[in-house]
Amino acid sequence: MSEISQITLRRPDDWHVHFRDGDMLASVVPATVAEFARAIVMPNLVPPVTTVADAEAYRDRITAAVPDGALFQPLMTAYLTDQTSAEELRQGFANGVFTAVKLYPQGATTNSASGVSDIANVMTVLETMQEIGMPLLIHGEVTDPDIDIFDREAVFIERVLMPLIAKLPALKIVFEHVTTKEAVDFVSGGDAGTLAATITAHHLVINRSDIFKGGIRPHLYCLPIAKRELHRQALRAAATSGDARFFLGTDTAPHGVHLKEAACGCAGVYSAPVAMPVYTQVFEEENALDRLEAFASLNGPAFYGLPENEAMITMTRQDWTVPESVMTGEGVALKPFLAGETLAWQLNPA
Repeated sequence: MSEISQITLRRPDDWHVHFRDGDMLASVVPATVAEFARAIVMPNLVPPVTTVADAEAYRDRITAAVPDGALFQPLMTAYLTDQTSAEELRQGFANGVFTAVKLYPQGATTNSASGVSDIANVMTVLETMQEIGMPLLIHGEVTDPDIDIFDREAVFIERVLMPLIAKLPALKIVFEHVTTKEAVDFVSGGDAGTLAATITAHHLVINRSDIFKGGIRPHLYCLPIAKRELHRQALRAAATSGDARFFLGTDTAPHGVHLKEAACGCAGVYSAPVAMPVYTQVFEEENALDRLEAFASLNGPAFYGLPENEAMITMTRQDWTVPESVMTGEGVALKPFLAGETLAWQLNPA
């Protein structure tokens, strides 16, 4: 552990955010804006964001929720379906509306029913993306019911990702929210110019046993689900290694408490209110605070071909307690990650 009491770094970006829509969007956007300059916005609304017009309208709704005076850029993505038009993506990317395309295997996670049923169905679209340099963001899990939920990521690498990269070696791919040593090893051995991965704050902190400590902990249930301790340690090593292939993506995913604490609870961890304090604490625990800026602020822009942010943020060592819940404008309770626990770092007010 270091004895550093303050650290200043370029303003980071979050390369994986769920804002939802409506009142939920208006309530959660400020938490991300407080910490990050830009965010890759997930398109899995109902109905999903599949067209340029959808993305422009959603971007406008997000921008309207940004607090007055705050500088924030939502980076929009297209939801890949079996029917996606390559020309729609080409147009959206050329016009600066789409930053990337998101691939959800059909049925893999929240609002993925419209996802890709077989990657063979979208190969023409992926060939176009390779041609124009448009990144593909992948939720990397197979959905075969015969595959154990804890093995779905590792099997996806073998069945889908390895053949895809062999077929389209120049396609830029972000393997999102990786959770396994197998994924870390695969990305570490890949081409840094075309293969990268995001790592969430919560997967650096919890393993699968935490979900069941003293009973079922629904607010720690997410997809991909947390894995064994050896996988958590592999993620921590990768995030703090300085390897440019790995960068910050929270996968913050708000759901009302009533939907999490239900007979069939929703998957998702709402980490936006605590993201940078948690990442900073992890990097300190790994004696790697000198590598936090690369992970949080430099590696992502480099992979996406975007400029680094000029603004700075400062994290200060000062204990604070995460609130048990926060309320949306319509009175829906959201439970932040690590609610009720004390964190050692906090973001200085802008």
